[in-house]
Amino acid sequence: MNNSNPNNNRERWKRYLGRKKNSFAGKYHLYKGEKLNWFQVTLRFEKAALPVILPAILFCCFYGFLVSLLYHFGCPIAFPNKNTVTINAVLSFNIGLTLLLVFRTNTAHERFWEGRKLWGSLVNTSRNLARGIWIVVKEQSPSDRLEKEATLWLLVAFAVAMKLHLRAEPVNDELVPLMLSNNYVNLKDTNHPPLLISFWIGAYLQERYDQNCLNIYQLTALQKLVDELVNILGGCERILKTPLPIIYSIRLRQLILIYCLILPLDLVDDFGWWTGIIMAFVSFTLLSIEEIGSEIEEPFGHDQSDLPLDAICNTIQRSVEELVRLAS
Repeated sequence: MNNSNPNNNRERWKRYLGRKKNSFAGKYHLYKGEKLNWFQVTLRFEKAALPVILPAILFCCFYGFLVSLLYHFGCPIAFPNKNTVTINAVLSFNIGLTLLLVFRTNTAHERFWEGRKLWGSLVNTSRNLARGIWIVVKEQSPSDRLEKEATLWLLVAFAVAMKLHLRAEPVNDELVPLMLSNNYVNLKDTNHPPLLISFWIGAYLQERYDQNCLNIYQLTALQKLVDELVNILGGCERILKTPLPIIYSIRLRQLILIYCLILPLDLVDDFGWWTGIIMAFVSFTLLSIEEIGSEIEEPFGHDQSDLPLDAICNTIQRSVEELVRLAS
């Protein structure tokens, strides 16, 4: 006879799911949709990053081997007598390079998460506006219901158009099922599709107010949500059109190059033929960190490290579909 309590079993199952969700593999799956464990992710080399830094890594490895070869044949290429001055100079260079790398990566990280917060706000604002339109706007005829549904789909169209706008892509077939055919034609002719869609949503609300389908307080509240959509769009454009000053990237790469040219001269006396291998690891570390900043500072593209904008747009679409289904 089984005396187990079903409630206890359910609680244990919830705790198990919670641990899985908060684990490394669980979080990776939630974000990327791929079921990879920690070891698989560790051995994974992103196709977008490795080809960029591989030539520089091979150059540093070859240069380290060349220094070892010259040192082996007696060339006075190694740093003589590692005194306090030499050690302090190398240490100071290390500190300066490290600080610049940290600044570069942190700045890119801030841009990435600012973009993610803006798209998260877009999801919330779209849901609030869809709920407000569906509940507040009165229907005086059957055609009003269809017009209301069409406006809700414009919220999805706004997100999709904003995604395409940030990626510098033209209006495409993704928007066809989300609006009337004449609106789609007009959207293809405009220079700023998401802004035009926000205008259509605002015009619909004003028209409903003029027909006494909502009062001035309701109109003001809903128009504020439309304003918030435009503010989110502007925030994303600020990230897109204000890149990190190029001087940071130039100086950082120059310092990495100088460091990789000087370091073998300091290592060869102690490590000999291993200098090339060590330089490969050192250059891989420095260049990988620098490439992280380059990868995530513009988070709206198609790279694997960019924000999952397609998934976020699908989330907004599912929210609208669910709202229409439940209210029907």
